[in-house]
Amino acid sequence: MELYGRGIAIVLDRHTNGRPEAEDLFQDTFRLGLEKLRRGELREPASLPAFLAQIARSLAIEHYRKLSRRKTEPDDDAVLAAAAPGEGALSGLLARENAALVRRVLQELGNERDRQILLRFYIAEEDKDRISADLGLSSLQFNRVLHRARQRYRELLVDRLERTGRAASLVAGAILLGLVTLGKRMLGAVGS
Repeated sequence: MELYGRGIAIVLDRHTNGRPEAEDLFQDTFRLGLEKLRRGELREPASLPAFLAQIARSLAIEHYRKLSRRKTEPDDDAVLAAAAPGEGALSGLLARENAALVRRVLQELGNERDRQILLRFYIAEEDKDRISADLGLSSLQFNRVLHRARQRYRELLVDRLERTGRAASLVAGAILLGLVTLGKRMLGAVGS
């Protein structure tokens, strides 16, 4: 090990890019080399350095092949499809009802600017700077107008839900979350 250790370490460092696995492979190289020597697999004693270097390279290659076979990266689309609730008749009906309710409440907003800012920012997912420029607002003014528009939307939504007899807290929360985080996906799939 003293005589050939440095050369084997260099070979393994090159094949593992200096990763910690090199230490394990270093030990395995000499263990396997010793086993092969005892079985008489080395025909020319002068080629011992090349013999050990080839064992080191083979172990490094085998190590990374095993890693790639063991690597389990989930297929994101498949995971989302499996985790997402099925598009059954009930979920489709609820999605259409919620989208229609969101559209009605948006149309009931008394202020056109509120309606435009909510539609453009959450549904069309336009850039904040672009909407601010079109409406002649600074960034701070945009944030204030957006906040007030959301408040007025929330008030109208809760009022509408109470008038229709729905469970306001559950449905309002779900619809507000849908508007704020999933707006375009929710309305895009149902509204087309």
